[in-house]
Amino acid sequence: MKKYVCDVCGYVYDPALGDPTQGINPGTSFEDLPDDWTCPDCGVEKENFSPLE
Repeated sequence: MKKYVCDVCGYVYDPALGDPTQGINPGTSFEDLPDDWTCPDCGVEKENFSPLE
Protein backbone atom coordinates (compact mmCIF):
# COMPACT_ATOMS: atom_id res chain seq x y z
CA MET A 1 0.00 0.00 0.00
CA LYS A 2 1.17 3.46 -0.92
CA LYS A 3 2.04 6.18 1.60
CA TYR A 4 0.59 9.68 1.20
CA VAL A 5 2.08 12.99 2.32
CA CYS A 6 0.22 16.09 3.48
CA ASP A 7 0.92 18.95 1.06
CA VAL A 8 0.50 21.47 3.88
CA CYS A 9 2.58 20.15 6.79
CA GLY A 10 4.47 17.10 5.49
CA TYR A 11 2.74 14.48 7.66
CA VAL A 12 3.05 11.05 6.06
CA TYR A 13 0.09 8.67 6.27
CA ASP A 14 1.50 5.14 6.42
CA PRO A 15 -1.15 2.45 5.87
CA ALA A 16 0.96 -0.04 7.83
CA LEU A 17 0.52 2.16 10.92
CA GLY A 18 -2.96 3.57 10.34
CA ASP A 19 -3.91 6.58 12.46
CA PRO A 20 -4.56 5.58 16.06
CA THR A 21 -5.39 9.19 16.97
CA GLN A 22 -8.56 8.89 14.87
CA GLY A 23 -9.29 5.19 15.33
CA ILE A 24 -7.89 4.10 11.95
CA ASN A 25 -6.55 0.55 12.19
CA PRO A 26 -3.20 -0.51 10.76
CA GLY A 27 -3.62 -1.93 7.26
CA THR A 28 -6.14 0.74 6.17
CA SER A 29 -5.24 2.10 2.74
CA PHE A 30 -5.45 5.84 2.12
CA GLU A 31 -8.29 5.25 -0.33
CA ASP A 32 -10.27 3.47 2.41
CA LEU A 33 -9.98 6.30 4.93
CA PRO A 34 -13.34 7.93 5.75
CA ASP A 35 -14.21 10.99 3.66
CA ASP A 36 -14.16 13.13 6.80
CA TRP A 37 -10.66 11.99 7.86
CA THR A 38 -8.26 14.90 8.38
CA CYS A 39 -4.52 15.24 8.83
CA PRO A 40 -3.75 14.51 12.50
CA ASP A 41 -1.04 17.18 12.54
CA CYS A 42 -2.63 20.18 10.79
CA GLY A 43 -6.29 19.25 10.22
CA VAL A 44 -6.55 19.58 6.43
CA GLU A 45 -8.76 17.23 4.41
CA LYS A 46 -7.74 14.19 2.34
CA GLU A 47 -7.74 16.20 -0.88
CA ASN A 48 -4.60 17.97 0.39
CA PHE A 49 -2.52 14.76 0.31
CA SER A 50 -0.36 13.46 -2.53
CA PRO A 51 1.06 9.97 -3.15
CA LEU A 52 4.56 9.60 -1.77
CA GLU A 53 6.95 8.39 -4.46
